[in-house]
Amino acid sequence: MKTLKLFVIAISVGALVGCKKGKDTTVKSDTKSVTKKDSVVAPEIHKEFYGIYNGDFYSENPKDWDNPNYSGQKISLKINRITKDSVYGQSIVSGNQRPFRGVFNEATNTFVLDEPGNNKSDGRFEIILNKDSISGNWAAYKKTAVNAPVKKLKLIKKNFVYNPNFMLNENSELIDWENPKDFVEKYTDEETGKTESYTTSKNRIASDEVFKINASKQKLTEKDLKNLRKLDMEIIKNSVFARHGYSFKKPTYRYFFEQTDWYIPVSNNVDNELTKIEKENIVLLNRFIQYAEDKYDQFGR
Repeated sequence: MKTLKLFVIAISVGALVGCKKGKDTTVKSDTKSVTKKDSVVAPEIHKEFYGIYNGDFYSENPKDWDNPNYSGQKISLKINRITKDSVYGQSIVSGNQRPFRGVFNEATNTFVLDEPGNNKSDGRFEIILNKDSISGNWAAYKKTAVNAPVKKLKLIKKNFVYNPNFMLNENSELIDWENPKDFVEKYTDEETGKTESYTTSKNRIASDEVFKINASKQKLTEKDLKNLRKLDMEIIKNSVFARHGYSFKKPTYRYFFEQTDWYIPVSNNVDNELTKIEKENIVLLNRFIQYAEDKYDQFGR
């Protein structure tokens, strides 16, 4: 009996010692015991570098400039978190929003940032931070999958702010260069009187009404829209999305808003950010855009 008591005491002491050695907590249930471990969160560093860096994203290779599918772009890099071992954030360009993860070298103020790689346009950023500006390179993982596999970046840190008063600058060029249309026209020679047909390419143009109508502030009516061109209404509608930082896939819209100093693409989906009046105006604009006509003019490049 005495031996049995000593055995029980030894087991109890061993159990107590085991509990003291680790921080694991055992939770008993009817069927099994579940062990919970304390999670360790890496401390954040250099929070002063967090934010949005926006600017030019372009190729220096003349061969890329000759490609009709290539155009210089604006890109935003959002740095969300920096730890000793990792950097987390997102790249936003041409309606494509991709997460990235990488490392930061404190000695050289450089970043190496990798996109996931499961998208044909993913690649690696190798950039240097100089005060509030970023410069460097991006290289695609799959060089044959994109038009310009190597690009340069020149970015400035910017604060994104939604402001319903933002409008296109009145000096903005209102030509849709991306969607030319061929027209057959006739020419009559004054001397011979002979008439010939020829084909000419023309581009859509918007009117100055896009500087007057704000779909983020005023409740639009059918009377406001009935005499507008199709491109007018497309610009007025997409100005709403631009104010919320929407990243446009279509070069036509990117071109218009990149002429301003307030447009900063920060997301490829801003639907939840729209105000009630903006949503109502977009519904009305969509209805009119469906049946509206465009005005075309001939421009030299």
